[in-house]
Amino acid sequence: MDMFLDLASGNTSKDLETCGVLGASLKKGTFYVTTLIIPKQESESNSCQALHEEEIFSIQNQQGLFPIGWIHTHPSQSCFMSSIDLHTQYSYQVMVPEAVGIVMAPTDKSRDYGIFRLSNGGMRILKDCSEKGFHPHREPADGSSIYEDCSNVYVNQNLRLEICDLR
Repeated sequence: MDMFLDLASGNTSKDLETCGVLGASLKKGTFYVTTLIIPKQESESNSCQALHEEEIFSIQNQQGLFPIGWIHTHPSQSCFMSSIDLHTQYSYQVMVPEAVGIVMAPTDKSRDYGIFRLSNGGMRILKDCSEKGFHPHREPADGSSIYEDCSNVYVNQNLRLEICDLR
């Protein structure tokens, strides 16, 4: 996450978001994030959009990686999942149920990062939502939150991470 923040610092200083894709290998039932792919992208202060996604898929296919999630910055916002983030997270979790979304919020004094996933109720809500852009979502019927902190992610500073910066 620190390496990603370093790579995003140019955009962060201009109040522009940066996004990346996390590629993982699967060994004995455990996903290991081994690759960070930073695609060509269009960035604004409150959103970023990957371009030429076929380049991402090509790297994942060549290296046999699972699309285990994504990471992005909130350069001047707090650490939370926006409605656009929720839709992005849904697209990952529908492919790989274990997928995570990491939000890096370097100016948030209370929480500078979060590792999130949609709840089961959140998945049902996003499945039926066809709205685009920033918009509100209803809360799950069971009273849970639409997304939650991941409790089963472990950070190991000793693992090797390959960075593919396509920008």
